[in-house]
Amino acid sequence: MIVIVLPDIPTEDRLLERARRGDSDAIMEIYEQYFPPVYQFIRLRVDEAQLAEDLTSEVFLKLVTALRGRNAPRQSLRGWIFRVARNVMHTHFGKERRYPIVTLKEWTPAPADDEPEVQFIRSLNLERARHALRMLNAEQQEVLILRFGQKLNLKATAEVMGKSVSAIKSLQFRAVNTLRQLLGEMRMEVEK
Repeated sequence: MIVIVLPDIPTEDRLLERARRGDSDAIMEIYEQYFPPVYQFIRLRVDEAQLAEDLTSEVFLKLVTALRGRNAPRQSLRGWIFRVARNVMHTHFGKERRYPIVTLKEWTPAPADDEPEVQFIRSLNLERARHALRMLNAEQQEVLILRFGQKLNLKATAEVMGKSVSAIKSLQFRAVNTLRQLLGEMRMEVEK
């Protein structure tokens, strides 16, 4: 399972302040800490690893350019970077692109048990979950991945998606309910 590990907010704020003052070490630290999670975030939407790397690089070029001008992030480096990543993807693909099947497998945990029977049952359940996730609309998929797969809080998710916290709560609620309903329907079909 892909999980984003980001610096805590006070550390992030200090890093952003140093980068805004032109500290090249701070910019390099931002790159080193944020490139892997931003790449993973983009990779969930892009079938090709090389294209995901290119788009991620574009995000950091935009950051360096912004830091030299008046559009530098003032607060919430995390929100700014993921919002730019999202915008780069939307520019490249359009807003309604769904997550590719291959990369959804990276997002869901693999079975840990060595017994073949247990692995088979878990793989069936994971495949149902993946299928149900693919049936959600793009925004519902994105909110679930950001909140549960990437462990972003409501505020950070709202910043990334360009929505209010209450809109994210509603979107998450609808996504979870839709997912629960889809999984319930799939379970009833299997039990028939």
